[in-house]
Amino acid sequence: MSRETDRETSRATDRETDQSSDAARRRRRAQFLRELTEARELRDRVQPRRAKAARLRHAMRMRTFRW
Repeated sequence: MSRETDRETSRATDRETDQSSDAARRRRRAQFLRELTEARELRDRVQPRRAKAARLRHAMRMRTFRW
């Protein structure tokens, strides 16, 4: 009996650990994406000519893309 209860409790703690690690991973990912967006915005402000060229290239790619 004690072995079965030990297994059940270890499974429960594994699930809790997985959920907490998933939550932590999502928090880290969200933070990373926020910082990445901020860095891109800063780069665009600092290098407006390059940002404009990148926008034009992206627009051209989207115009020539076939759905």
